[in-house]
Amino acid sequence: MNPMLGETVVAFPGRKPNQVGFARDELQRILDLYGRMVAAGQWRDYAMDFTKDCATFAAFRRTAERPQARLEKRPAMRNRQGMWTLFGEHGQVLKRGHELVNVLAPMERRLLKSVDD
Repeated sequence: MNPMLGETVVAFPGRKPNQVGFARDELQRILDLYGRMVAAGQWRDYAMDFTKDCATFAAFRRTAERPQARLEKRPAMRNRQGMWTLFGEHGQVLKRGHELVNVLAPMERRLLKSVDD
């Protein structure tokens, strides 16, 4: 993890961390957007997955469908295209970047559109 960003993962004593997770401020920003999308009637459910390579947040319109949006954090991509990637409903990359705020921007715009309607 990046000590400059204040990210630390505390491992169980005697073990290295074996999964990537979201920092508290990252999760707070993601869940804030999720709550506003729920209030706008766009999303109804979410799922999170944590593996050794990435942490994933997926938002669903309905539980049984594929996710309408999927956000991945891959620290291994930090020095390349950025560790954040936002995927659309059909798996297309909507945005990549180094900053979570910028990567979430397309969803923020969608939220503003639905509020205006």
